[in-house]
Amino acid sequence: MKQRIPRAARAPLCIRVPGDKSISHRAAILGAVANGLSRISGFSAAGDCRATLEVLTILGVSFSVEGDVLRIKGEGMEALAAPGTILDCSRSGTTMRLAAGLLAGRPFESHLTGHPQLLQRPMRRVAEPLRSMGAALHLTPEDTAPFTVRGGDLKGISYEPPIASAQVKSAVLLAGLQAGGITKVIERITTRDHTERLLRAMGAPINTAIGSGGIETSVRAGDLGPLDLTVPGDLSSASVLVAAALATGTDLRIQDVGLNATRCGFLRVLQRMGAELELHVQTELPEPQGDLVVRPGPLTATEVVAEEIPSLIDELPLLGVLATQAEGTTKVSGAAELRAKESDRIAGLVDGLCALGGEVQQLPDGFVVRGPTRLGSAVCDAREDHRLAMAFSVGGLVAEGTVRVVGLDYVDDSFPGLVASLAGFR
Repeated sequence: MKQRIPRAARAPLCIRVPGDKSISHRAAILGAVANGLSRISGFSAAGDCRATLEVLTILGVSFSVEGDVLRIKGEGMEALAAPGTILDCSRSGTTMRLAAGLLAGRPFESHLTGHPQLLQRPMRRVAEPLRSMGAALHLTPEDTAPFTVRGGDLKGISYEPPIASAQVKSAVLLAGLQAGGITKVIERITTRDHTERLLRAMGAPINTAIGSGGIETSVRAGDLGPLDLTVPGDLSSASVLVAAALATGTDLRIQDVGLNATRCGFLRVLQRMGAELELHVQTELPEPQGDLVVRPGPLTATEVVAEEIPSLIDELPLLGVLATQAEGTTKVSGAAELRAKESDRIAGLVDGLCALGGEVQQLPDGFVVRGPTRLGSAVCDAREDHRLAMAFSVGGLVAEGTVRVVGLDYVDDSFPGLVASLAGFR
């Protein structure tokens, strides 16, 4: 699909964004195995979250959706039914990896597959710890999906992921809820902590502490109480609008958005570049949320290193676009994980920015952008990747001429309504 993204004009805006996708996934899965009826308002309508609900349906979970309110009837882990068909995770890596952790302790075999794009993504990283806990996972020879999970009697482990990943951490914690003994995940680089926060809110036996090796999160088997949760606005979606505001010089307030510190790396980098951002936290538990105010100004280049990557991995394509408008040379390194997302986001971003007229080069684990440069008319291929599509949409707002984004419809994976939201920046 090709859609035109015309150049923007300045206008003050006040916007809300859809519910957080990462929290919605986790709330649905945990609500499904809780004891009682959970009510989750602000549930994301993103395609990825719909994939999670489809998987839960096949596992015998009862729920209803009215507007953005999900009501899900949990009857504990033991109530999950052996799937009578293959579990199709569509394009959602979060669905697939968290489902693997959930199913690792169930006494039946499950088969997981998905869109061809998902079948290219690495799954060994989640299979290894689950195997060490006692589950049987059979991947393709390339260590990808489709794969099978045969649940077993799990034992707790102490695990330090070699690659920082909130999805892997969450899968291990979900398995740990079904394991004998204590399961511990040790992180040298902190990743988003939505799973831990929700587990605490549900009364799970979970503890987080600072140890000699980093942040240690421990969990053991135990029952979960139901959730009564309002999902905050998705900060990753909000970041698209923050980037649009900075690129076009638009004053912006985003209301009721998640402000979890483990997700705010993009905002911290933008502040370092000179952006004037205000975070007004109004609620702390179970997730910090409030208003985010953007007052645009000149941006200067910066350097982003490996330790920062997990807190802004999804926003790095947006940073690349903004770097074309910043004074100086921006360098991102330690981000090789970008090559293992829905597409090779390093190659895709560099190709798209070069088409727009940017001065950009690839690194094995990142990219370098020299700015400021004037962007012009181009066709940008998002490679069926929602993050690239959103980034090129922001580029189209400041380009002199027409920008066509191939694959713009894939933004519905995470941000339904993006095109309408960007209309205010035109």
